[in-house]
Parts: sequence; C-alpha cells; structure tokens
Amino acid sequence: QVQLVESGGDLVQPGGSLRVSCAASVATFSSHGMGWFRQAPGKEREFVACISWSGGALSYADSVKGRFSISRDNAKNTVYLQMNSLKPEDTAVYYCAADRDGIGGRSADAYDYWGQGTQVTVSS
Repeated sequence: QVQLVESGGDLVQPGGSLRVSCAASVATFSSHGMGWFRQAPGKEREFVACISWSGGALSYADSVKGRFSISRDNAKNTVYLQMNSLKPEDTAVYYCAADRDGIGGRSADAYDYWGQGTQVTVSS
C-alpha cells in the first residue's frame, strides 16, 4: 500500500509562485510514475502534470505549460510541483497520484494511489 501526503498549499497573489510537495511512504517510490491533478469547485478533476519513474518523461496540461514544473527526488520519496505566474483560475485542490507501472500519464485511470489533496488559492 502506498500513502501519499501533499503539502505546501497556500493563499498566493496572482503572478506569485508556490511549490507543493507530495511525500510517498513506499520503498519502491522510484519505480512509480507520478502525477499531479487538480479539482476546482464545481469542476471535474483535471490533469496537470506527470513524470515517469526515472524523471525522463514529462507531460503538462496546455493550461500550465511554461508556468508549472514537475520534478522528483527519489532519495526523498517526494515529487514536487513548482507553480509560477499563478492565475486565479489555478485555484483548486491539488492531488498527487502514483502509478505502479512507472509511467504516469494524463488519465486519472492510470493511477493506483491518491493523496488527500492540498488547497491552492490564487487571489488578491
């Protein structure tokens, strides 16, 4: 069983930056693909970014490309999402997810484990 714990969510002004983290409690973290998704009030959960087990394959939603960056530290069992140039429409609960097949991907169905989420609010 994999437990994922997100942290770092906060209230930030438009144009600001924030980094959210996801710590995994599993010895085989380095073999899992990881993804970030978000869900705004009244909307469906949507893909944000993903990274393969090695970090060699990355993918981003068009809405965040050039502003967000996903990375991982396998020694710390942690995946990060660096968010720059934040906009009010980035406001959502951000969830990390783990894919035991090592790939990740854009579909939520590809993931086996989910965290509880962390709130990111972009507002002046």
